[in-house]
Amino acid sequence: MTTDESRDAKNRQLDGFRAHPEHSALTTDQGVRIDDTDNALRAGTRGPTLLEDFHNREKITHFDHERIPERVVHARGAGAYGYFEAYESLAEYTCADFLGEAGRRTPVFVRFSTVQGPRGSADTVRDVRGFATKFYTREGNYDLVGNNFPVFFVQDAVKFPDFVHAVKMEPDSEMPTGASAHDTFWDFCSLQPESTHMLMWLMSDRAIPRSYRMMQGFGVHTFRFVTDDGRGTLVKFHWRPKLGVHSLVWDEAQIAAGRDPDFNRRDLWEAIESGDHPEWELGVQLVPEGDEHAFGFDLLDATKIIPEEQVPVRPIGRMVLDRNPQNFFAETEQVAFHTANVVPGIDFTNDPLLQGRNFSYLDTQLIRLGGPNFSQIPINRPLAEVHHNHRDGYGQQVIHPGTNYFPNSLGGGCPAHAGAGGGAGVFRHYQERIDGEKIRVRSASFDDHYSQAALFWNSMADWERRHIVEAFRFELGKVESAAVQQRMVDNLGNVDPELAAQVADGLGMTAPTQSRRGSEEVSPALSQENLRAPGICTRKVAVLVAEGTDAAQTDAMRERLADEGAVVEVLAEKGGIVGGADGTAIEVDRALRTAASVLYDAVAVPGGAEAVETLEADPAAVRFVAEAYRHGKPLAMLGEASRLMHAAGLPVTVVDDPAPSQGLCVGAGEVADRVTREFVSAIEQHRFPVRPGMFG
Repeated sequence: MTTDESRDAKNRQLDGFRAHPEHSALTTDQGVRIDDTDNALRAGTRGPTLLEDFHNREKITHFDHERIPERVVHARGAGAYGYFEAYESLAEYTCADFLGEAGRRTPVFVRFSTVQGPRGSADTVRDVRGFATKFYTREGNYDLVGNNFPVFFVQDAVKFPDFVHAVKMEPDSEMPTGASAHDTFWDFCSLQPESTHMLMWLMSDRAIPRSYRMMQGFGVHTFRFVTDDGRGTLVKFHWRPKLGVHSLVWDEAQIAAGRDPDFNRRDLWEAIESGDHPEWELGVQLVPEGDEHAFGFDLLDATKIIPEEQVPVRPIGRMVLDRNPQNFFAETEQVAFHTANVVPGIDFTNDPLLQGRNFSYLDTQLIRLGGPNFSQIPINRPLAEVHHNHRDGYGQQVIHPGTNYFPNSLGGGCPAHAGAGGGAGVFRHYQERIDGEKIRVRSASFDDHYSQAALFWNSMADWERRHIVEAFRFELGKVESAAVQQRMVDNLGNVDPELAAQVADGLGMTAPTQSRRGSEEVSPALSQENLRAPGICTRKVAVLVAEGTDAAQTDAMRERLADEGAVVEVLAEKGGIVGGADGTAIEVDRALRTAASVLYDAVAVPGGAEAVETLEADPAAVRFVAEAYRHGKPLAMLGEASRLMHAAGLPVTVVDDPAPSQGLCVGAGEVADRVTREFVSAIEQHRFPVRPGMFG
């Protein structure tokens, strides 16, 4: 479909709205009528966004100033300090100093966040997660501002206010908090097909990460590496966690939001405090300038990925977070990220979403942090020396002597232009020729909205597909407008007919009849099945005990798990001490009723006839085991503890024939050591999403 045909189709879609007199023409704040709020003004269809686009600037400026003092988006976050260490010199591709030498360490501050909800919302909601890294390099601060998804909802920043308005709480009721399951969001997405690929990620388990420490990060946009002599290489950034990529299941995530709204924040804080420092590897996909148009999609389109099978991710360094903030407000809340904070050797492309972010982020900080001097707040200060002629303003912390203009002679000409006559360490924009009409039209190379959405769907394991279908059913089931539901189901038909049919069936809607327009391709790198990591370091394991528990089994289980790096907590009806079957005292870490299965990755129950009888009669213990099973978590039942499987109402087939392949490790007597080994292996698999009677 051509650009003109695409616009005509959208206009026909909106004709029904225009037919009603209450739907008046769109204008600026000054009453000037606007004919296009979908595309920023640019130089040519693939050229840079133009500053003279007053509608774009007005729209984004107003949006940036809608919340005081909370962030408009990414309001709820958690941060930590650490360092980045380069594996090798990348001088062949970039003159960025922090990437110029193997072993060079650069201090960093990272902020993770949800997007939709306010500061008081829960951590485990279905949402995009922010992953923003501030590198305090010797050449100035560099901000890599990304998400845990590699794509975004819109292609042009002029649509960003529309998207956020739609996904935020409904304007009349201020509900729902921290959720996308409501009419305005799905109305927007059903009318904005470019959001389809992002929706596939949002409806997958990627939207409910087990931990920030087990979450990928992406720079989203295509950036550019630049060498000292001006050669450019296109680049996409990837963060991959050392612990593997793992998620919650939806029912588990909802319960965790009530049991511990700070689930992800607490997890990050406690891991760092205990010395289990989270680690990610930074990788890049490098594309020579001459290959920019060698793909079946546009590299400037932020709703697209470069499949790793086409361009492998090259590891270039690692990041370790080893220190928590001392004051949440002063550091995590006041940190200011900006996509335009780049250093020599890293530059932008003409991605229209990135170009708008480069304006928006700075504008947002001006009001959120009280004026133009927010870079003087300690968390935002660069390690590099700062010399400029900026003066005064709210929050000025520096006493500037001398002149405040350039050129000057009274101040000895200082500060002077850097790098006169050449020299390293000076930022120079990549030079490229731009030809094109001044126009509000998006390039036709941005028109394919379904191929990569289908690529994502095709690449999922069966259980991942099932979870995506269940997520669409849940979200669209909360939508009151049948027209919006049907329009969204019809749109999914362009991705995959079976996906659309399953979602339609769950909603009682009509399945679309159009033929598939998505891709048949597969990218194994997209499935979490292929993103696990060895070991069980920092996995949380609950051990349920009562009076009469087999103390030897308890100690052996706890010691083996601790040796493997797991965090083990012994739970009983009350805190303090319980007596083992042999009279040995067992120390209790937490009372059962102050905890919940959703706060742990696995559950073990040692044997002991008296203890198991007590646990069978305790509804909290029975529920603990039942929930853990139905959320796919590994279970270890030693000796008489297998009776708890009956009490928990697990499916008969499972109770009669438990299997380690399903994460159910059961045994008695001399096989206890074998059961523990199987349990460790099961925890390494994280979840077992294909079990009889599982929750979605």
